[in-house]
Amino acid sequence: MFQKLKEKFYSLYTVKNYRQLSPYIQPYWKRALLALLITIPIGGMDAVIAWALKPYMDVVMVEKNTSSTTYLPILIIFFSLLQSILNYLATYLNTWVGRKITNDLKADLYKKLLHNDTHFFDTTTSGDVQFRYNNDVEMACSGLLANVKLFTTRVFSSISLIFVLFYNSWQLALVAVVMLGGALYPLTTVRKKLKDLMNQNVFAGGAIATSYNETFSGNRVISSYNLYDYAYNRFKNDLHMLFRIGIKMIQRTGLISPLMHFIVSLGIALVIWLGSYLIVNHEISSGNFVSFIAALIMLYNPIKSIGNNFNAVQMSLMAIERVFNLLKKEPSIKNKPNAKKLTKVKEGIEYKDVCFEYVKNKPILKHINLKVKVGETIAFVGNSGGGKTTTVNLLPRFYDIKSGSLMIDGIDIRDYDLDSLRDKIAIVFQDNFLFAGTIRENILLGNQHATQKEIDQAINSACLTDFIKTLDKGLDTEIGERGVLLSGGQKQRIAIARAFLKNAPIVILDEATSALDNKSEGIVQQAIENLMADRTVFIIAHRLSTVKNADKIIVINNGEIVEEGKHEELLAKENSAYAALYRTQIK
Repeated sequence: MFQKLKEKFYSLYTVKNYRQLSPYIQPYWKRALLALLITIPIGGMDAVIAWALKPYMDVVMVEKNTSSTTYLPILIIFFSLLQSILNYLATYLNTWVGRKITNDLKADLYKKLLHNDTHFFDTTTSGDVQFRYNNDVEMACSGLLANVKLFTTRVFSSISLIFVLFYNSWQLALVAVVMLGGALYPLTTVRKKLKDLMNQNVFAGGAIATSYNETFSGNRVISSYNLYDYAYNRFKNDLHMLFRIGIKMIQRTGLISPLMHFIVSLGIALVIWLGSYLIVNHEISSGNFVSFIAALIMLYNPIKSIGNNFNAVQMSLMAIERVFNLLKKEPSIKNKPNAKKLTKVKEGIEYKDVCFEYVKNKPILKHINLKVKVGETIAFVGNSGGGKTTTVNLLPRFYDIKSGSLMIDGIDIRDYDLDSLRDKIAIVFQDNFLFAGTIRENILLGNQHATQKEIDQAINSACLTDFIKTLDKGLDTEIGERGVLLSGGQKQRIAIARAFLKNAPIVILDEATSALDNKSEGIVQQAIENLMADRTVFIIAHRLSTVKNADKIIVINNGEIVEEGKHEELLAKENSAYAALYRTQIK
């Protein structure tokens, strides 16, 4: 039975988990080892009190002689004080190492999160990210390391107490150890019972976090549409799901601690019965028996409550598995070995028979062929959902094409180093994301080493100068999370200034003015025209009035290029799809 228990134990505390953690423990191994070594005397000193009871009982209680036992109370006080000091040191060191490992893991996971491809963010909620990239690390490290001290202390305590048991009576010790094995056996079933529920718990926890995030970001929509009851009921449903999972965990593992308590109590009862027989037959002394019972209770008492701690450790181990699964996962968009650096765009860009799909067997782009020379402005127009944005999103490799090739200067973009490729592309979105902080900090994201002269030039080119002058703190004005304190036009112009500082040869304008009023559009359009000068530009537009001057207008419907040419050419063309769109907007 003990061999089986040992095998189960090692299957639960898999060597793999510790091998994976070892690089994170390595920088702090001295403190970690010291914290572990301190638990040896902490646990070992538990046996001192139990061992001291034998001479006390035999000499004082039986022989009524106190002269030879005056040292015992002093000895017990000394060891208790020493144990308390060592406990504090072990707790401090364990917490210090635990927090360091947690921070290092979080940093690596965050780096992994930053480099995930766009598809990951398309299919993952903010709550899932929060739970899997932050909460799981806390559970993995804090939960595990918090219990390491407890378990190692109890292991060494158990070893020393078992020694006291055999010292007093090998017969009683055998009974006690057998019952100890029986009490620990239910722990071998914990992992199997918890694994599926823990995965469900991660999903439910992510849903709760998503509700908080959506409430924060969507508070104006909730208020304007009176969605209080709707949002509240969704949150209540998520809470109910989490509640049901918690109850299932208790149903599957809640009996373990009571069962261990019963087996332990049964062991104590058997020892008392057998011990009474041995005392009557003078095989052990009263001192042996009292010392044995004290050691047994000190050994068994923690065992009765260890089930809950063991559950927590199992959850931590499963969290470690999830964390390292994330760390091992490779993004689908990554560099090829020996990828080339893109230093300059000399000739142009070519889409050659490009096909793409988000979902397998559901094509979005069908055999796109397009040549763009350096310095040209290309406008994409067409019906909603036709593939305009997708076509342009392939250029910075937000997604990889299914077939065909997308080339810069005759070389497939998948052969270029990803960072050098994206460094040559500046993008102004319809809804540009601004980070919490100042206007200056957000503009500098385009080039964090820009001089003040370069910043001033970017501000002027983005038509921001007059607006900045109206602010008391100028460029150092705080804009709030996501730029909530700015208007749409102001946010767009900050994004354009950021693009100016990047000074990339390729510019993508993704419906950059479609959400603005006429006055704001006029100002932003001037900033955009400044940005477009001497660059290769891709414009995605619904408002056809903004693309009249493009060198080439590409009409994309249902994933196919149906027309291309200049504004006047397409208007003059018979049965022109572009002309139909244009006349509709004019009306």
